[in-house]
Amino acid sequence: MLIEEGRIKAAFDSGVFVLKLCGDVRLTLCATLDTQAQRLAETPGLRAVLIDLREATNVDSTALGFLAKVAMAVKGRLEQPPTIIVDNDDVRKMLDVMGFARFFTLMEAPLKQATALNESLEELPEEPADEEGLRDRILEAHRILMHMNEHNREQFQPLVDMLESQDAATHQ
Repeated sequence: MLIEEGRIKAAFDSGVFVLKLCGDVRLTLCATLDTQAQRLAETPGLRAVLIDLREATNVDSTALGFLAKVAMAVKGRLEQPPTIIVDNDDVRKMLDVMGFARFFTLMEAPLKQATALNESLEELPEEPADEEGLRDRILEAHRILMHMNEHNREQFQPLVDMLESQDAATHQ
């Protein structure tokens, strides 16, 4: 089976921000996701955030960490938590295990609003990241995930420890 390379699309209309992840979304797209999280934190007039994962075949843990960062970026600014639309069972199970239901509303059925906004989605260019920038982002993403629940803390602690020791060695 051919794996479709990951892509990210976005649209902002009438206070609703839509982020659509397509294909195999991996750490190579985390610089783009990070920029979107930072932009959302500063967006005036933001009323709702919708993340559409219906066309995502896989989302790696680094990308999930930055989706969690999106939720943190808008926490306390919206009446309702961000919504994730997901109909892929594997992706849904992963979100459940990672504790995303505490920070997002998870839905299967598409919202009419999301479908209407689909036409205005624009593909975001992949932002380049150097090796050190990528390592910093991987570390940040997994630290965020570790704070979501105990399962994540146990699962990602060895990786975070390893990255932190690499980081320390690089900066000596």
